Order: sequence, then C-alpha cells, then structure tokens
Amino acid sequence: MSSLDVHDEKQNFEDASRAETIAVTAASSIAEGSPARQEVEHVPDGGKEAWTVVLGAALALFASAGMVNTYGAFQDYYEATLLPSSSSSAISLIGSLQIFFLYFVGTLTGRVFDAYGTKIMIPVGTIICVFSLMMVSLCQKDQAYQVFLSHGVLFGFGIALLFNPAVSVLGHWFRKRRALAIGLTTGGSASGGVILPILLERLIPVVGFGWAVRIVAFVLLGCLIVSCLTIRTRLPLSGHISFRTAIDFGGFKDPRYALASFGAFLLFYGFFIPYFYIQIYANFRGVSPHIAKYLLAIMNATNIPSRILPGYIADRFGSLSVFIPAAAICSILLLGLWLPSHNTASIIAFAALYGLFSGAFVSLLPTYIASISPREKLGARLGSVYMVVAVASLIGTPTAGALLDVTDEKHFRNLIVFCGVISVAGTVVMAMAGVMGSASLRKRLRRLCRRDVQVPRKADVEP
Repeated sequence: MSSLDVHDEKQNFEDASRAETIAVTAASSIAEGSPARQEVEHVPDGGKEAWTVVLGAALALFASAGMVNTYGAFQDYYEATLLPSSSSSAISLIGSLQIFFLYFVGTLTGRVFDAYGTKIMIPVGTIICVFSLMMVSLCQKDQAYQVFLSHGVLFGFGIALLFNPAVSVLGHWFRKRRALAIGLTTGGSASGGVILPILLERLIPVVGFGWAVRIVAFVLLGCLIVSCLTIRTRLPLSGHISFRTAIDFGGFKDPRYALASFGAFLLFYGFFIPYFYIQIYANFRGVSPHIAKYLLAIMNATNIPSRILPGYIADRFGSLSVFIPAAAICSILLLGLWLPSHNTASIIAFAALYGLFSGAFVSLLPTYIASISPREKLGARLGSVYMVVAVASLIGTPTAGALLDVTDEKHFRNLIVFCGVISVAGTVVMAMAGVMGSASLRKRLRRLCRRDVQVPRKADVEP
C-alpha cells in the first residue's frame, strides 16, 4: 500500500498553502513597513531552519503514513495467522479505517493547526500511535474487534494528528519551492513503506508478532521524538478554533473543482488495492515467499522518486500536466501488466512500475487544488476534497476484498479488472478537469463545435 503515500497520502491533509491565508490576515493587522510585517510576508523558501522542518515532517510521515503503506504486510499476516476466521474484506477494512481517519479527521485537525500550530497535535499524536501499536501487539487470535479498535480506529486517529500538521507547516517556510518540499516530505511515507514491512517480516519469525510490533513502535517513537523537536511554526497563529470553515462545498460550483473531486474519488477508490493485495497475489501465483514478502517494499521504494520528482516538474509545467499522464500509465499497468502477470518477473515489474508512477497521486492532488482555489478558502476547499478521498479510501479496499471472496483465478481477475477500469474512469475525469481549466483547449472545442453546427450558405444550397 502506499502512500498515501499513501498517497498517497493526506489526504486529511490540509495543504501547506493554507498557511499563506493566516500570514495575509496577520500581516494586515501589523503596521506597514514594520519589521514584524516584513517577517510575516517574507517566506524563506530554504535555509537551515526550513529544511530542518522538512526533515521533521518527513520523519512524522515515515511513522504515520509509512505505517499505512506497510499494511499490506499486516493484511497477509492477519489473513494467514492472527485472524484466519475473518474475511479478506473485513481485514482490509482495518487498513481502510487508517486511511479514512488520515484524510477525514485531517479536515478538522487543520483548524486546530491554524489556531495552535504543532505544539499540541504532534506530541499527542506520538503518544496515541505508540500506545495503539502496543495494544496491537497484545491482540489475541481471532479477536477481530481488538485489532479493529487498536490498529484501525486508535492508530488511525493518531496518524491523523501527525500527518496534517506535518504537511501544513511547510506553508510557513516555503512558497515557490512548496511542491518540492511537499514531495520530499511525502517521500518519508514511502521510505517508511520500504523499511517497516521488511523490518516486520524479518522480526516476526525471530521474536514473534507481538515483540515485532513493539520493536516497530519503538522505532516510530524515536522518529517522532525528532519530529517533536524540529517541527515548528513561523507565522502568527489565529489563537481560536473555528470548524465552520473546515469545509467549503461552494467549491463544487467550479467545474474544475467538481471534476477534480470526482476524479480523485475514482482514483483513490482503487489506489490502495495493489498495495493491500500484491503480496497475497504473489503467494497465489506461487512466487517464492522470500521474494513475495519484499514486493510491498519494492513498490514503496520506487514510490519515493514519484513523490519528489513530480512535484519538482509540476512547479514548472503545472500539476495536471504531470498528474494525468501518471494516472494514465497506472491504468495501463493495471490492465496491461498486472492482469496478465503469472510469473515472478512480471509481478515484480508491475510492483516496481506501479509504485513509480502512483506516488504522483498523493503529492500532486493538493497542489492542483491549491492552483484553482482562492487563497482565503484553500484550507476549506482541501477539506472538502479530502472528505471525498476519505470515503473512497474507506470503501475501496473492502470492495476489493468482497470481490476476492475466494482466492482463485476468477476472483483475482475480477479484482484487477475492477481496479483498472475505475482507474481509467478517474483518469478521464481528471483530464476533463484539465480541459475545463485550459482556455486554449476550450477555444479549440468551441471552434470545433461551431464548425459542426455551422449553417450552410445560400450559395452552397442547391436550387
């Protein structure tokens, strides 16, 4: 699974640009020409302090979204050992809950960030995440409710407190290089998706599942302590919380925004399915267990450059100019490579290539929404989009689990075709949003329409 990277991740994820709104409001209340006002209006866009914040934010996403990207390893263990009596759909719902909280609660934690910054949420999120994993390590066999509450609900709520502030704070430090900073930060979640599943897979045979999860929890604790020390705000904070502006449904009056939201729903509906089921699929195809257990890590490893490079390119050519080709390639990979793959080489190739191109979903969606939203409503517009993404992520993988009611050729084919078709539909809708946002394309379409309906001149009509 990725990143959500998941997608990632935030997605929840109030974009860093919302901080500019706070800066503008604060600057208007400070005397013109004063040093305080100049500090508010100045954006460092680099320097030691700014990149230290990026480091802390990347570690926060390593521990939060990185664990979400690791759930494919948990899914395989739960189905085979811990929860053998539970259906694949029910087990995948546990991972989907993490993603749902990541995005849905993020629309509300964004308001808390606007008021109080990161001083409250990062430490509280750290405590909740570590505590919830300790509880996961104590779960008993075939006690699905224990895993549901600890790994799904409690851990999901904890990562929501970490993910959103870690991304939003970048708006205090970056403007022109914001997409690059967000890409580097979300790359932390992909890195977690590489290291953590390998760590888990290596530890379980040696120390057992319980202690393996506890060791992972201590690793996350170390990362999050660094995040608590390095993530800090720079701009004045509002000092009061208002949830009334957390969501702005007025954005759906803009065709570009409405189409982008619908396209995001379709893409994220199927986005995490390969991350949840690639290891199970490899086991079904008879891939060696020594290779199958590394497929998720391979997928997340190739996900790292696709979190960073698309942001850098998007700063120059536009977010949709990168987003749409990446989504189209993912659709081709699902139907053209994963569907017919029956051997180890083709499955590895799919895992590597899908991870490489799918990371753009997570990093570029907020960038595009920021480009079409008024600055003063950006946080609320992102809140609305991520509510849509939260619902899609919640029901996407359980739908896949229902399609895979029986692990056989027919049901796996249905799952992959479903994932591919919904990815194609999402790509088409995002392309329509791009057409609506391009004045030159709209003019060409109008000219074509006029030519089609042009009335013939009298000279051209036969007597």
